[in-house]
Amino acid sequence: MKHLSANTGSSRTAKRYNRRFIAALTITIVALLLPLKVIACTNFIVGKNASADGSTMISYAADSYGMFGFLHYSPAKDWPEGALREVKDWDTGRPQGAIPQVAHTYTVVGNMNEHQVTIGETTWGGREALWDTVGVDYGSLIYIALERSKTAREAIEWFITLVNEYGYASEGETFSFGDPNEVWMMDLIGKGKGQKGANWVAVRIPDNAIAAHANQSRITTLPLKIKHKLTKEEKRLQKKLNCVCKGDWMWSKDVISFAREKGYFTGVDQDFSFQAAYNPFEFSGLYVCEARVWSFFRHFSNDMDRYFDYATGKTFRESKGKDAGECMPLWIIPNRKVTVQDMKECMRDEYKGTPLDITQGTDAGPWESKLRYGGLGFKCAVNDTDTLQYWYERPTATQQTAWSFVSQMRNGKKGIFWFGVDDAACSCYTPMYSCINHVPECFAEGNGDSYTFSPTSAWWTFNMVANWAYTKYSRMYPHIRQLQQAWDDKFNTQIEGVDAKIASMSEEDARAFLTSYSCSQADNLVADWQKLYIYLVTKFIDGQERKEENGQFVRNKYGNSCGPNRLPLPEKFLKMVAPEITHE
Repeated sequence: MKHLSANTGSSRTAKRYNRRFIAALTITIVALLLPLKVIACTNFIVGKNASADGSTMISYAADSYGMFGFLHYSPAKDWPEGALREVKDWDTGRPQGAIPQVAHTYTVVGNMNEHQVTIGETTWGGREALWDTVGVDYGSLIYIALERSKTAREAIEWFITLVNEYGYASEGETFSFGDPNEVWMMDLIGKGKGQKGANWVAVRIPDNAIAAHANQSRITTLPLKIKHKLTKEEKRLQKKLNCVCKGDWMWSKDVISFAREKGYFTGVDQDFSFQAAYNPFEFSGLYVCEARVWSFFRHFSNDMDRYFDYATGKTFRESKGKDAGECMPLWIIPNRKVTVQDMKECMRDEYKGTPLDITQGTDAGPWESKLRYGGLGFKCAVNDTDTLQYWYERPTATQQTAWSFVSQMRNGKKGIFWFGVDDAACSCYTPMYSCINHVPECFAEGNGDSYTFSPTSAWWTFNMVANWAYTKYSRMYPHIRQLQQAWDDKFNTQIEGVDAKIASMSEEDARAFLTSYSCSQADNLVADWQKLYIYLVTKFIDGQERKEENGQFVRNKYGNSCGPNRLPLPEKFLKMVAPEITHE
């Protein structure tokens, strides 16, 4: 396993830490660690005045081993009186019952609807005593709200309305809500088995700021002392949702008293922290989760080195769990305007240029693979009485991603749902417009699954490329990156022309055009990735690399293949394995 290194990139932080930093806790702390299954997804959030084009943005990676990557689609529809909406647990498919359907539902493409409302999430678990399996699960909340909401605030209202009426059937979650005008973050956890309602707090991210969350509750204190004159709408919400509204903040009315009752909080109200009460820090919540937020922020701030000890759990570990260190802010003002391309690259983040670079260290092998077998970490006995828990680095871009997106919510223009499948570092984001009439076959639900291979499935195609590349990552990834950048450049150039093309079209014609464009581009992209797979298998078969000249594999003068080009293993790797190898 690689730990913090003093020689992986130019970061000032990297130079301050010894290579043998061990991300581990004694067995007494291990028992308190988060369960591995919740250390999954990542969300990045951008306000409209923080973006380069005035759009709001939310990104999301759905990370879960065994999950199949497809693009969800449900068309707008009118429903008869008395119709019911079936609810199934998003993770397992378990039937949860049914709720009354509304008269009209909106088109939903992935996690964005026709009004450009976008919702993302990351799971953090939190207090296990507050979990339940009865009610509406987090995934169903997302898609029901998307079917029914014209704004981010309406989506939040639907979340709490449903949870208050039917209960919350999931663990602790952080949600991202966005529309073309504003973006919100909400932390939410249930009240225990058989209890309806939830403990929650939601805050609007300032228009000139960026934020992120990655499987760790991030909202801390509440603006209790701020004086605020309620609007008519806020009075309505307070009564309907049994909550407190203070401008850009909302929270469940009993969020503090409930924590007191359960013994999660004992101080004065002004010191209450949602995160500390409902999702107290553990080492994994920092090193495996908050580090991803730190890495996102570092791309847009010159002041993130100060939070390195916090984000990597170093302070927490050295204090034996008593102090996490100086917490990162909930949001920051970026030092430059954030582009859609920036968001794509942040979703492809592997901690390159930092001490956490997943492609470096003994575990990465000779060809710098990011793949780690056996999960995020392991336990190892260090003597007869002590066992340590070791954790691998967990970057945003990971092999267990089923699908990810960057939503571009644009005032006055059609929303774009940039969609990709599998590991974002080895994938490419295709523009799927939020008003399309259907999705391409390569992204369609039912075109294979994670156990059923489909040659026309984008998920299977991108998995084949990535999994082959992991075997010799440092040699193959440049080929993936080259094609990825070519398609990124193509899409980024095309969007302005597409916008101009549909400007004078009727709504119906624009939908038809954008559907054709989105589907054809997805099909062409997958076809290119299939060619890439064939090329990589041919070039890197049997551990060798076939020689090339002018884009062609070299043959001898008789037309047969030449001898293999066996590259020597990197010297740094040879020095590690040499003591185990017989020598003359």
